[in-house]
Amino acid sequence: MTMFARLYSNHASCFDQLPAMEPQLTRVGKLISHALLNGNKILICGNGGSASDSQHFAAEIIGRFQKERAALPAISLTTDTSILTALANDYSFSDVFARQVEGLGNKGDILLGISTSGNSENILRAVKKGKSIGMHTVGLLGSDGGSIKEHVDFDITVTGEITAHIQETHIFIIHYWAALIEEKL
Repeated sequence: MTMFARLYSNHASCFDQLPAMEPQLTRVGKLISHALLNGNKILICGNGGSASDSQHFAAEIIGRFQKERAALPAISLTTDTSILTALANDYSFSDVFARQVEGLGNKGDILLGISTSGNSENILRAVKKGKSIGMHTVGLLGSDGGSIKEHVDFDITVTGEITAHIQETHIFIIHYWAALIEEKL
């Protein structure tokens, strides 16, 4: 099998999971839409490539996905280097998102934690903090969902062995949610 064929096969196996996930994906997309249309916001966090996905989703919400519309409130907790470095230095890297959730999150808001391993300690702490203040928590996870899976209200777990293919599937899910949000407007 060529490298291309092997990579394509793994990518396809991640995407092949999506039809069975559609009811849960739609439910979460409607929850996010409802929260945003009722004046709540979405806070999004992740590390590495998942940090980029966090920023990408926030841009789709504040800007637009496919149609012109009013801006909606979304914050990627991965973007403020002064906050991230101060919190990592003064507390720990494990607290960089939880502390922001504490300061920015409100009851009824959505917290989306993205982790391809499902075991990112800073995402887990953010989820626990979000739940403690009454936020709806969603994990966009990989592998077997890891430790985060047990703590979120909604776990969306893409099983796979290659992080990049999990992330490619996550971005499809993010685009689906963006389309659902715009459909509700």
